Amino acid sequence: MPKAVINGVGIGYDVQGQGEPLIMIMGFAGRRGAWLLQTRVFRKHFMAIALDNRGVGGSDRPSEPYTMRDMADDVVGLMDHLGIDRAHVLGMSLGGVVAQEVAINYPERVMKLVLASTYPGGEDTGTMSQEIQENLGLREGFSPEDMRSVDILEFMGTVTARSFNNKLFRTIMVPLSRRYARSTGLDGLLAQFEASASSNTLDRLHLIEAVTLVITGSEDRVLPPRSSEVIAGKIPNSRLVKLEGGSHSIHIEMRGTFNREILGFLLEG
Repeated sequence: MPKAVINGVGIGYDVQGQGEPLIMIMGFAGRRGAWLLQTRVFRKHFMAIALDNRGVGGSDRPSEPYTMRDMADDVVGLMDHLGIDRAHVLGMSLGGVVAQEVAINYPERVMKLVLASTYPGGEDTGTMSQEIQENLGLREGFSPEDMRSVDILEFMGTVTARSFNNKLFRTIMVPLSRRYARSTGLDGLLAQFEASASSNTLDRLHLIEAVTLVITGSEDRVLPPRSSEVIAGKIPNSRLVKLEGGSHSIHIEMRGTFNREILGFLLEG
């Protein structure tokens, strides 16, 4: 698999298909292969580019702390590496926060923006709100610095279980998530979580110029749909789509509807 050194960090990525470029940014701990159910559809219409965020998969795991802005800079650096001036950007969960940072800080590089199952940060809907702490199985008063004392394998199991509403998916995915956490290395996962927990785009969302689709599941048990409502309400040229009964992992459990909504949005004039 190709790998590019971006901002001093090796970033793993894949490119499939031809057409307008579409950058796909996966969520916490997720590798680019998690876009499989989208890539095989989107590559028929776009140059589908999936990357591993720093800290996981085929990308390097820097020892120093990093921020969501650093991860956004990685995305734009990869675009430079590939000779891409502008691209559609699709971000899922934590990847949606990265995508927000790309659109806020590099508006001239974004064609259309898709924010899926994500959040803006900030006091009202931030990752460390009491509601989301409970969703993630974290104790009251949790702060990003406390992550180092968390059993990351147990944490991964909890997050994965709440990401799927279908019992069969939960049964399959929870043990796989713990096995993945062991194999990928805990430091990268911790660094990603710490970066997301201190993120806040809430007061900058109005700076996003790209036409934006915000898509969420109505039964997301990780990041409440209210977060997506806030995002859509603050981005000037945006629309919100709620998939009825959808979980946090709508890209898997409702892949057909999810893919159709995104393709329809990206392909419309």
